[in-house]
Amino acid sequence: MDRTCPVKLSVQPSRGLVDEKFIVLVQNTPPGSQLTIHGLHKCEDGHSWEAFAYYTANSTGTVNVSEDPSLGGTYSGVEQMGLLWSLRPVPGSKPDLRLRKVNVQTPMVVTISVYQGHQTEGFMDQVPLASTVVERWYMAPGVRRIPITEGRLTATLFLPSGVGPFPGLLDLWGGEGKLIEYRTALLASHGIASLALDYLTPKITMETGKLVDEQYFETAYRVLEQHPEVLGSRIAMLGLSMGTSMTLKMAAYSKVMKLRCAVCISGTHVQPVDGFLEELLNFCRENAGKTRINEENQVIYRDLLLPIPTDPALKVDVGRLQCPLLLVVGEDDQNWPAYESAMDMKDMMERAGNNHLLTVLSYPNTGHLIEPPYTPHARAAAFQPPTAPQPIVALWGGEAGAHSRAQEDAWRKTLDFLRENLFGRTNAGPASFSRL
Repeated sequence: MDRTCPVKLSVQPSRGLVDEKFIVLVQNTPPGSQLTIHGLHKCEDGHSWEAFAYYTANSTGTVNVSEDPSLGGTYSGVEQMGLLWSLRPVPGSKPDLRLRKVNVQTPMVVTISVYQGHQTEGFMDQVPLASTVVERWYMAPGVRRIPITEGRLTATLFLPSGVGPFPGLLDLWGGEGKLIEYRTALLASHGIASLALDYLTPKITMETGKLVDEQYFETAYRVLEQHPEVLGSRIAMLGLSMGTSMTLKMAAYSKVMKLRCAVCISGTHVQPVDGFLEELLNFCRENAGKTRINEENQVIYRDLLLPIPTDPALKVDVGRLQCPLLLVVGEDDQNWPAYESAMDMKDMMERAGNNHLLTVLSYPNTGHLIEPPYTPHARAAAFQPPTAPQPIVALWGGEAGAHSRAQEDAWRKTLDFLRENLFGRTNAGPASFSRL
């Protein structure tokens, strides 16, 4: 390749939120030249992830990733954000990794480079034609991170930039526990005061050996409700996986929590109504014989709660709900029977006459871990469930391309749902069922 005119590589915007698209543009290459565009990210645990795609420069010597199709690599076709969502551990990495941001006060840094020819490996041993660095943030400028210990909570509050008060949200993750902040910080970046809450492995449980009950969640709600920069009458709850179980339980039965709306991702209403977290985990242990292990030694949990019980004592009575509910479902979820649960909840709410409060987003070829946009898809990953003595490899399900499109669509519609119910009109819209 003629190097008299340097290859130009630009990414705009080079700094932005993780759910913000960027444009990758390669210029000043010979028309028709074969190029590989490569993305490299070193995450906080020291593991490196990469994505790459093959392109052919057009008649002006240009490649525009947002318009031109990839001819192969870790993704194919026109995929503007493929260099993020198709990131995978570099060859030789530890197996069964999952990419998650730990410190939200620092950016996710990705080095994007362009190489001559269509390459598949050995990128670190080659000199790129051009490189640039991209920063993706979960915290927008001005978002404030506030550790919360009030009421013996293990939690972090993220307040949006600007002048409040702001609508509030309780953000719950799933069955591995820990205080996970990246989705919460991103919600605050979109104007919602959001509280990340550890309910499985909080300090109080580590000290006493006892699992929390509903009072723990009601305390978190009160902390939000009474905060001077939160609109106490406009609080939502969002849960993924086991976080859905907690969200539905509190939304249906709590006399303290008056939620404006609820979002439940990849979860189920199946759980003992008489009891709380401890009884739910015991119920899962009792059904552990339904767990399957595939040929790759990956654990499949979805049959644990199937068939969906008919006994009303074993599922949350969603007919009691008085706030709008958004269910986000991956139809290839191998961890929870999310699709079957959504259909049963839909039937229950139709019979109760409150189905006007329900919206279901259901996505084919999509797995359990439906995360913010452009998060790399993990079909399976190491997982430490609270009911297991040691880590296992859980099969989450999903196909990378379809899963990525579902994440992008679901996030946009989730933000729309939250804005409508936390910022907009108070009446719920008509019932709907959307399938991507």
